[in-house]
Amino acid sequence: MKFPFYIARRYLFSKSSNNAINIITIIAALGVFAGAFALFIVLSGFTGLKDFSLSFSNEYDPDLKVLPATGKTFNFSAEENEKLKNIEGISVFSEVIEERVFLDFRSKNKTAYIKGVDENFLKVNKLDSAIGMGGWFHPEEAQVVIGNTISHELNLGTFDYMSLLEIMVPRPGKGQILDPTQAFNSKRTIVSGIYSINEELDGKYVFASIGFARDLLNLKPDEITGLELKLKPGADPETVKSAVQLVINDEVEIKNRAQLNDALYKMLNTENLAVYLIFTLVLIIALFNVVGSIIMVILDKRDNIKTLHSLGATPGQIKNIFFAQGVFMTLLGGSVGLLFSIALVYLQLQYDLVMITPSLPYPVAITWKNIVVVLVTISILGTIASYIAASRSKKALRA
Repeated sequence: MKFPFYIARRYLFSKSSNNAINIITIIAALGVFAGAFALFIVLSGFTGLKDFSLSFSNEYDPDLKVLPATGKTFNFSAEENEKLKNIEGISVFSEVIEERVFLDFRSKNKTAYIKGVDENFLKVNKLDSAIGMGGWFHPEEAQVVIGNTISHELNLGTFDYMSLLEIMVPRPGKGQILDPTQAFNSKRTIVSGIYSINEELDGKYVFASIGFARDLLNLKPDEITGLELKLKPGADPETVKSAVQLVINDEVEIKNRAQLNDALYKMLNTENLAVYLIFTLVLIIALFNVVGSIIMVILDKRDNIKTLHSLGATPGQIKNIFFAQGVFMTLLGGSVGLLFSIALVYLQLQYDLVMITPSLPYPVAITWKNIVVVLVTISILGTIASYIAASRSKKALRA
């Protein structure tokens, strides 16, 4: 063991004759412990909330989605359909038609999006598992599945044959319309099921057969607004993207799950960065105690410093003694704080110590990324603080 590290270890674990310095050192170590503990707890809690928020979109969004590069629709022929089936890496795909519509039921109205889907949709998407009342629509009948929020706002239940839900969409065209009844295409339909995913999706989509949506919107038989793809396990999304681009003649863009929820991902990442910076600032404040503790030790050990210098220790070696002591103190306090915080998060995962609702525990997650972030943050800040404090040892030699 090198000389400076040996002396630093002795100074770290031995008591000083001055009791005040012992207390200051303990407070400094506890400050680092608390900073590392709080940083990991917050990062784990936020990671859990992020995973919980994304679990809905991850479960109900496709692996890849093909969208028109310009306009609202693109052509997808039978020939392109066959070629797409032969692309290695695609498990199944579904043709969809989406458009903003106006819902009217017993003088109550709401805007939403109709989403016409084909028979493969439920193989790509697990939406049928989210239906809490009724069931999936019959593709040959005028039936739709609506969200729980839409159901509450319109006071709309399932299989109400006495009062039908009217779905309207503006007719495309130019010029002035004198008769308001001619301004919309409309269809009346029965609600066969009500799904519940989250508040945003529950108030957004009305699901129907692709034929129903195509008739409502007056689209051609080969016109669609999107393709939703489910990939085989282990398939490379980028390779599949390139293959799909070659198959489809029209200009399209292909988005993965993260790109489909770009705004949500950006918001969560920004919040995660903000939380990290705030608690790093708390940690920086705690490390001021380390600086103060090392400076107090230097002042207390002035006679020892002069003795070591007389025995041949260079100013650089003496500086390294107190630098190493500060680093050891920081890493020791930070590591213990990290271990305690990991244990607490593990207990939350196993025993649901903190609950949001009686049935929903507060979501947390233990990830290697958060562990590395805490260790790296503690190491960098502790090194800087120790270097600043150890620089005072040169003044002790001159005193």
